[in-house]
Amino acid sequence: MPERGRPKPEVLAALDALGVDDHDAKAGRVFSLVFHAGDDVDDIAQRAHDRYLWHNALNPGVFPALRTMSSDIVSHAAWLFTGGAVGQGTDLRAGLAGFLTSGGTESILMAVLTAKQQGLERGVERGNIVLATSAHAAFTKACHYFGLEERRVPVGDDWRADPDAMADAGDDDTVLLVASAPQYPQGVVDPVGDIAAIAAGHGVNCHVDACMGGLTLPFMERAGLLGEAFEPWDFRVPGVTTISADVHKYGYVPKGISVILHRDEASRARQVFITDGWLGGIYGSSGILGTKPGGPIAAGWAVMNYLGVDGFVEKVGLAVAAQRRFVEGVNAIAGLRVVGDPNVTLLAIGADPDAKVPIDPFAVETALKARGWHLDRQGPPDSIHATVTPIQGMDGCRIIEDVLADFRAVAAEVGTSVAADRSAVYGATE
Repeated sequence: MPERGRPKPEVLAALDALGVDDHDAKAGRVFSLVFHAGDDVDDIAQRAHDRYLWHNALNPGVFPALRTMSSDIVSHAAWLFTGGAVGQGTDLRAGLAGFLTSGGTESILMAVLTAKQQGLERGVERGNIVLATSAHAAFTKACHYFGLEERRVPVGDDWRADPDAMADAGDDDTVLLVASAPQYPQGVVDPVGDIAAIAAGHGVNCHVDACMGGLTLPFMERAGLLGEAFEPWDFRVPGVTTISADVHKYGYVPKGISVILHRDEASRARQVFITDGWLGGIYGSSGILGTKPGGPIAAGWAVMNYLGVDGFVEKVGLAVAAQRRFVEGVNAIAGLRVVGDPNVTLLAIGADPDAKVPIDPFAVETALKARGWHLDRQGPPDSIHATVTPIQGMDGCRIIEDVLADFRAVAAEVGTSVAADRSAVYGATE
């Protein structure tokens, strides 16, 4: 720490210098971590965030505006996750209850904690959760934190969770079954109805991880982009007890804000912590965090009101158009193939197993990085992951055409070469 403070211009210049190697999140060349929907959306999100920069939702009695905004966001989510965007679910919404969290991981942790508490109420001392290998790593973290056994089962040939395998893996100590809408690695939506029915048949919780799809699937359904065969994934499905959805993903606001919704208030109460066993008075908390920054809450509320249903439909239409063009373009490159049949705005790109000369996706990723693109490595199987956002669908999917041109070029360059570095890192500690 400097002995004496530095002048403001010097500090700001140092910040600029520190960020010289950072990717430009607004340029559309990052297919991960950031969700840009246009300068107008960024502007209102930033203005709202800055207005509530110094507000703390730890005690909403001090900042009642944050209580109102939080309640509104939860209510909007309840409307969306009961089919409100297509005129359904009025009878389902009365009992729903929820909280805001700092992100998808915290929402998942709270869903698992709720299931553990529900299991304890029926005498299960050390419960287990059953989920597919495609379910988010945050469930593993939750089991580690809360002392539960994790039972992961292989996915089917279509990369979706296998309900029969999940049913076989459960027993009297199972407290939770997990479905994803979509799962992150291949972007496919699990058979939520089948999984929820198994959970309901055994009287245990079923959580739908819609952290990626919660603010895309309802608007895709409204726009007719899901197809007639697509099945409901939300509280319209009997047996679904909790749903998580990230506002800081396809809600287009700064990190970190997510929603967890419960089927009823009794379920929500199981995630609440309250104590008065210290000298500071009653302490109540709805999640892992105590302090909750007001900025992301205000930004989430502002963007939801600014875009409205029509605006979100427009944005998701851009993202879906870009994703579908990306899939089409990759599948036309000899040696590469999109893994599975993604339902929403994600895709994974791997070697074409039927090609005479499969191309190593990690070699492609390395070459693309040298050209200024960022896509995530993942596996198994070895593949490149892309999260597609509205900015990449603007101007006739210009950015997608640019990245496809580079895909074609680097595919020809790498040929049969194989990347020496086989690491695939989704998150890191530092």
